Amino acid sequence: MKPHRIRIDSTTVKSYVSVTEDGLFQLGHSKEHRSDLPQLKINQSVLDPMGIPLTTTIVSGERADDPLYIPEIRKVQACIQKHGVTYVGDCKMAALDTRCYIAAQQDYYLCPLPAVQMPKGGLHALLEPVWTGKQSLVPVYRPLENETDQPEHIADGFCYTVTLKADCDGKAIKWQEQRLVVHSLKQAMAQEKALAARLEKAEQAIAELNLRGRGRKCMAENELSAKVNAILERYGVVELLSVETTSEAKTVHKRAYGQRADETVTITTFTVRTSRNVTAYANTVHNLGWKVFVCNDLELSLTETVLAYRDEYIIERGFNRFRGKMLGITPLFLSSTTRIKGLIRLLSIALRVLCLTEFTIRKALQEQDAKLDNIYAGNPKRATAKPTTEMMLRAFCGLNLIMIHVNGTNYCHMTPLNAIQLRILALLGFPFNLYQGGAGKSDELAV
Repeated sequence: MKPHRIRIDSTTVKSYVSVTEDGLFQLGHSKEHRSDLPQLKINQSVLDPMGIPLTTTIVSGERADDPLYIPEIRKVQACIQKHGVTYVGDCKMAALDTRCYIAAQQDYYLCPLPAVQMPKGGLHALLEPVWTGKQSLVPVYRPLENETDQPEHIADGFCYTVTLKADCDGKAIKWQEQRLVVHSLKQAMAQEKALAARLEKAEQAIAELNLRGRGRKCMAENELSAKVNAILERYGVVELLSVETTSEAKTVHKRAYGQRADETVTITTFTVRTSRNVTAYANTVHNLGWKVFVCNDLELSLTETVLAYRDEYIIERGFNRFRGKMLGITPLFLSSTTRIKGLIRLLSIALRVLCLTEFTIRKALQEQDAKLDNIYAGNPKRATAKPTTEMMLRAFCGLNLIMIHVNGTNYCHMTPLNAIQLRILALLGFPFNLYQGGAGKSDELAV
């Protein structure tokens, strides 16, 4: 299969070994949310849509992601010896040097712009014509899997083209780039729900500052204001909540006690109240779910862009398999650089087997317009057209090879394959006697 689209991304692998000056394990930004543990970084390219690893690079854990893309792309180009390929990555691939290099190599890129290159002000300027009705939106629908399904509206967006200039290896490169402004409907709903939850938590936290009683400190106005600002910053709702502080003075007579004379004091208590800024909230909700993608393939449509990037889970799924029970790379306790790289490359080969097996089975089921059953534990009648390799491997649990020694001769007996096991072998294109041929005398076994 000739590669048409290649995905590039990186992941981290944590360890409990000590950090050394020239070792792979270093402290850095952890994608596993364990910044206290040393880690190494794996940068990988995979073939789309199979997810089969094509190249793998292992670097120390403190390295940034941005500079890893061009070396990985060079390794891919040396491997496939082909141009006109689309490289798909996340926002860290959107560095101008990376995009310039890909365009200079007569290849294509597809990635979202990060907030640094597309700040809120720039995005708001792009969306202003949408709100005024001057810019129309193109709807994006998910492809139908069955003719009876209803088309699902998943996004809206529009496109425009810009001309870019940059230097690549000492040469001035000029190319055109398509920018696709996309509004994801489900992402907007999820972000609005999260925003509402943050607002409620902020309001509740501020309201708790007004509670009085034993063990609660009566704060001065400046201290109370500092705590309120900290809460607004923590939940990211500074512009969405208006805060009003009121004071109440109360005169209290304190009777004499011991050597203290009686006195009359005035105690001032401060109370904060919040109210939601309706206009700011509406403007914030309008901007939720929007993302700007960049691509130098001017023939790529808005629908193709959205669907291509939504398949980014393909490479992430491989990383999850690295960290899962099947491959179990993390936590890594090795300290030798040679052994670490050897283990990761060995597991990359195992990941290739997992991906290729899964792709072959799914393609065969699609050609037969069939589904595979008896692979769900506790629900044998449940069938799927997209089984995972892990599910199918579990279907082979319970096979036993029994060795018997009789009169100086070794005999072996293997558990017969059941119907689902034979079907999986048939979908893979393997002969039925692949396992059954193991029965008989042990000296007949091929090792």
